[in-house]
Amino acid sequence: MAVKQLSETLINQIAAGEVIERPASVVKELVENALDAGATRIEIATAAGGKSLVRVSDNGRGMHGEDLALAIQRHCTSKISTTLDDIATLGFRGEALPSIGSVAKLRIQSRAHGDDSGFEIQVNGGKVGPLRPSAMNAGTVVEVRDIFFATPARLKFLKSDRAESGAITEIVKRIAIAFPAVGFVLSGTDRTTLDYPATGENQLARIGQILGREFEENTISIDAERDGVRLTGHTGVPTFNRANSLRQFVYVNGRPVLDKLILSALRAAYADTIPRGRYPIAVLVIAIDPALVDINVHPAKADVRFRDPGLLRGLIIGAIREALTRQGDRAATTGGRDLVDAFRPGIGPSTGSGTVSQLHEGSAAYRNGYSGVPSQNHHPASSPFRPLESRQSGAFAESGQSDLSGIASPAGRAILATQADESDTEFPLGAARAQLHENYIVAQTVDGLVIVDQHAAHERLVYESLKQSLHARQVPSQALLIPEIVDLPEEDCDRLMPHTEALQALGLGLERFGPGAVAIRETPAILGEIDGAGLVRQLVDEIAEWGEASGLAERIDYVAATMACHGSVRSGRRLTAEEMNGLLRRMETTPGSGQCNHGRPTYIELKLSDIERLFGRS
Repeated sequence: MAVKQLSETLINQIAAGEVIERPASVVKELVENALDAGATRIEIATAAGGKSLVRVSDNGRGMHGEDLALAIQRHCTSKISTTLDDIATLGFRGEALPSIGSVAKLRIQSRAHGDDSGFEIQVNGGKVGPLRPSAMNAGTVVEVRDIFFATPARLKFLKSDRAESGAITEIVKRIAIAFPAVGFVLSGTDRTTLDYPATGENQLARIGQILGREFEENTISIDAERDGVRLTGHTGVPTFNRANSLRQFVYVNGRPVLDKLILSALRAAYADTIPRGRYPIAVLVIAIDPALVDINVHPAKADVRFRDPGLLRGLIIGAIREALTRQGDRAATTGGRDLVDAFRPGIGPSTGSGTVSQLHEGSAAYRNGYSGVPSQNHHPASSPFRPLESRQSGAFAESGQSDLSGIASPAGRAILATQADESDTEFPLGAARAQLHENYIVAQTVDGLVIVDQHAAHERLVYESLKQSLHARQVPSQALLIPEIVDLPEEDCDRLMPHTEALQALGLGLERFGPGAVAIRETPAILGEIDGAGLVRQLVDEIAEWGEASGLAERIDYVAATMACHGSVRSGRRLTAEEMNGLLRRMETTPGSGQCNHGRPTYIELKLSDIERLFGRS
């Protein structure tokens, strides 16, 4: 078959297969154009999940008539000129509008600021209509109807109206987080209206609009910089996590991206604080020189490539772990709310004089429902998410022990701790008052109470102590009687050799054994008998992908976590008042003490205002 030039319409339809995957892709491209035009308010309307209608209106700069006629032509853009090294806008390829017009019915109305009137142009399945005058306010309105009517085969692959509507909502939320100074309204016959008013430069307020107040209460701020790359944002405490990664938002120079390098670094940062199968909630904003990042990887512009991926990965892991060390020792506030919910009337057993609900049916608190919001007399100094003070108290803390060597025998009687000093209630975790079921410590704070899982809490303390001991010096190694030779491609050996010194500090002794092999001479003693060849190949794969080998350190930390679990104070052990208070004081000064090694919370806090509401006293 002879080679021939494809028609412009067919070229645009092929391009649309990459740029326009579903109605949500249309919304993404049009909203990004509005933001590039300087809009401060964007309204999105949809119908039938965007299949029959997507309308995006903005108050941006608008376009003159001649610019509007060019905007629907392939590879016409006002955002770049001769280079891809300094892209400061969300769009730049000049493909979105012609691609949309080739597969749908496109209508654009625009009026530039200062013009007496606006203009309108239509494109139906690739057929361009004439440029006509249009009466409208300054800004741009883009209306897309009957998406994929020109390519019916593609239309069959769309999901239900509800699913497509949900995808559009997710796209708008992701973009809105990155631009708190812009107001967004999402409405239509297929949805409940969402209104996100502008919050100026207060990004946390915008995040709260989208992720809810719970995230604001359980967030840790991040602000770090390394070699010209700056990382800011907010990440949740470890016990505030989800079953999927849908609440992880990443932005590079304001652009929402789905980058596996960044998501992997986020997962690694929480490696020993969140259980497997759970995901942290985070909003990460990366500011980097445009010349150091390639955003022209895919027409959808969701993938990026970094010139120095190791630098970025190290920055993310280091910044988040530093933040967790600084503030991550608190538990999520949702634990206290769950406890309050467990006390709600109507779910308890019947009593001799009626159910709990009947006993309290006259209470205003129960008639109106419990909102979980503390009363107005709440004081920030006793907030469950304040930074913990570096105060030490009690013989347990002063001894510096990493275990409870003075635990009373099971025959001892230490259920009530009434002899605790009243001043101890001023500590963040308060003063121990009782031990329930020989596992839960009840402590009184200035404005509430704290319930601590003694096994989970001490497990974390022992684990952090073991980690500190392991990483403060070289990990003990065991020499192999016969070195194990691992055959590798020569390029993998070349990648591995620069990391031998760091691996030696972790107890793994390696040396080059010819051009295509390495010899394992020592292995970490704490790991016992291991598959040395498998470990080396895993490390090589990590270095090839991420530029660093973290798998060995993670294995050692896992062993330390297992040792801590078996070496900590067990459930069913009775503690004296001094031991309980000593445990509380050490928790206040230990990083990550808000959750155990498996990611479960070690304590929950209940405010006095919450308790009063349970009894209808507020």
